[in-house]
Amino acid sequence: MTPTLWQHARIATLAPGRPWGWIDDGALLVQGDTLRWVGPLAELPAGRPPDAVHDLGGALVTPGLIDAHTHLVYGGDRAAEFELRLQGASYEEIARAGGGILATVAATRAASDDELFASAAARARALVSEGVTTIEIKSGYGLSEAHEARCLAVARRLGRELPLTVRTTSLAAHALPPEYAGRADDYITDACSWLAGQQAQGLVDAVDAFCDTIGFTPAQTERIFLAARHLGLPVKLHAEQLSDQGGAALAARFGAFSCDHLEHLSSEGVAAMRKAGTVAMLLPGAYYFLRETKLPPVAALRAAGVPMAIASDHNPGSSPGLSLLLMLNMACTLFRLTPEEAWRGVTVDAARALGLADRGMLAAGLRADFVVWDAAHPRDLAYRYGHNPCLRIIRGGVETIRP
Repeated sequence: MTPTLWQHARIATLAPGRPWGWIDDGALLVQGDTLRWVGPLAELPAGRPPDAVHDLGGALVTPGLIDAHTHLVYGGDRAAEFELRLQGASYEEIARAGGGILATVAATRAASDDELFASAAARARALVSEGVTTIEIKSGYGLSEAHEARCLAVARRLGRELPLTVRTTSLAAHALPPEYAGRADDYITDACSWLAGQQAQGLVDAVDAFCDTIGFTPAQTERIFLAARHLGLPVKLHAEQLSDQGGAALAARFGAFSCDHLEHLSSEGVAAMRKAGTVAMLLPGAYYFLRETKLPPVAALRAAGVPMAIASDHNPGSSPGLSLLLMLNMACTLFRLTPEEAWRGVTVDAARALGLADRGMLAAGLRADFVVWDAAHPRDLAYRYGHNPCLRIIRGGVETIRP
């Protein structure tokens, strides 16, 4: 198989060693789905001429974007709740009154598989159009054995039919379904039992839970994690979003890939995540949409050397946006990340949050997922919002037609 050369590009490899992993006049040599060489064009190794040469004319190239926390498969929407919140109702009040996640559960259960796929595919295409090449999709809106499996199967279908790598996460411990009202422990028992079937059907890559005042207790979360560990499945956690339940420390004890949200994260939680190598998944879209005021402890995470990923958290109730580029800007303006930190959050550290070591940077031996932009520097994409300068998307060495 002869290689393909992409040349005359400004490349932000995001490899370690220098800011942005920057190369002024660079080239990428691709063979199959793998990067064989990345570096200054003047240092291109001699060898067999490439099969094809693409002159990028000084355009910017970055790794493909990775959206490592989404809830993309669901029925209906929650626009009415948006209006209620603006009239003074809190997220917690709406949830306790039977709205929130449970409203989406009802709509999801009522939708057909094809309806769920069609709506999720439209959302996924919006993300792909901005350079997303890898995405994580959680279940959590079925909340029964059959409906959770349906949602995970739809997510797998998205990965087969769209130009997108999809990682699936089982999130049955998202909320208590109405048929289990007052029986949370019984529900956790059943949710734990579903994991083996999901794994046997090839539907699940990781396991998540919502550990908070309107979710599940640390003890119930630990039961989910023990079931996942028994099956050899990695875990992650919605932690410390509305209160400090000690969920981050619990998740770190299980070697969690990531802890997500983290507005109420304690210093003990930061230390536990640092020790475990757990990624802090920051979700500025939810922070913005819920009009939160307590910031995640970014300075403490930075000082401790905890990697910080950024994701869209697309979901119908608290983060309905479909722009990872907008999340770059929000991470900088709301959380005060630097542009390079934010970019690493949707590439290098997002890959780490999914346990993927073959992407997130541009370096020899890694997967050939990269994006060509009409921009001079990646900080321009964190600075501006409301536009899409994506020119070309290459996933696994193959150019993708933008949706």
